[in-house]
Amino acid sequence: MSKLAVDGGQPVRTKPLPSVADISGRDLGEAELANLTDVVKSGKLFRYGGKYVEQFEQGFAAKLGVKHAVACTSGTSAIHTALGAVNPDVGREVITAPITDMGTIAPILFQNCIPVFADLDPEYYTMLPESIEAKITDKTAAIIAVHLFGQPCDMTRILAIAEKYGIPVIEDCCQAYMAEYEGKLVGTMGDLGAFSLQQSKHMTAGDGGIVVTNHDELASRAALFADKGWPRTGEVRDYLFLGINYRMNELTGAVAAAQMGKVEQVVERRRSAAARLTSLISDVPGVNPPKERPGCKHSWWLYAITIDEERIRVSPKEFARALAAEGVGAGHGYIGKPIYMSPIFQDQATYGKSRCPFSCPYYGRNVQYAEDDCPNAVDILRKIITVPCNEFFTDDDINDIATAIAKVAEAYAA
Repeated sequence: MSKLAVDGGQPVRTKPLPSVADISGRDLGEAELANLTDVVKSGKLFRYGGKYVEQFEQGFAAKLGVKHAVACTSGTSAIHTALGAVNPDVGREVITAPITDMGTIAPILFQNCIPVFADLDPEYYTMLPESIEAKITDKTAAIIAVHLFGQPCDMTRILAIAEKYGIPVIEDCCQAYMAEYEGKLVGTMGDLGAFSLQQSKHMTAGDGGIVVTNHDELASRAALFADKGWPRTGEVRDYLFLGINYRMNELTGAVAAAQMGKVEQVVERRRSAAARLTSLISDVPGVNPPKERPGCKHSWWLYAITIDEERIRVSPKEFARALAAEGVGAGHGYIGKPIYMSPIFQDQATYGKSRCPFSCPYYGRNVQYAEDDCPNAVDILRKIITVPCNEFFTDDDINDIATAIAKVAEAYAA
């Protein structure tokens, strides 16, 4: 058995893997440059008067088979725009996932609503429908279902619960482009879907986002919300309600429009990479490859393994550190702790010293977040070891990842 790199041995891999942080792991090139050049030459960088943002919106809606799409500045703004379209009253509750980016949660707080966290399925890392239902109160205004790492949520049960209680569903698809649930694309099943174009996502414009829906009224309100509530009709400026400037510009739209034609291929290549890696490590003693929900197609934003700690006598954190030393870029625990354990929730650090919306008289209830609110989420974060899954990984890259996983597992075998 060869010596682990973390102990001074030779790493499995010395050449960096293709990374979404640079051009080696991104499908960026002539199409994006041509569109950007066209925008600059036209002098029309603002979306109104240009053509690429509208082209992106129409093309993305067609790709997903929905009626409407509204482009905006980020995944966070996309979720905020979707929630703004739903228009919850101040002091209402929004149920979402405890393992997610702050981009899912900040829009809830900015709408002066209270985040409520449903626990996760220990196998698939998505929100447990029974936990969602248990968290519903007379204050519940919406559910934001997070398709974590590209794994679709159990949408049949979530939508049934939402219909039972008359609650709208927003799908957070920021990590889940072209993921499928029982033949339906994520983002098309709830009332609205929100996507991110941040650098690490399946398609990117550096940043940016887009909201999709089949509901005419929600689409209209989303478009207004992202443009300061301004309908841009008539001779005077009528601002119909409180909105914000989340307009995508033409430079971003130009890149997004070019990327849009590549996303299916990107996702398919990631699926192939993930399938190959799973086949190579499935027989490694003590290593558990990620599970894919039956009837679904994962989009593999990240590939998360766990280990059997009775067979591999080392903590997941130490395993990840040893794996990273072998040159495969592994991480442990994703966000480290449930998001509700962050200071913003523990200290209720929001608007000045007001503690709003937690202290809002329109809410009128006391809310405190404790670590064991979502025990499955705590355990998931303790266990998961994340490995990148990139569309530019070659068979040799995947072989190296599998070799490194096997090497570390063997070294730490009980």
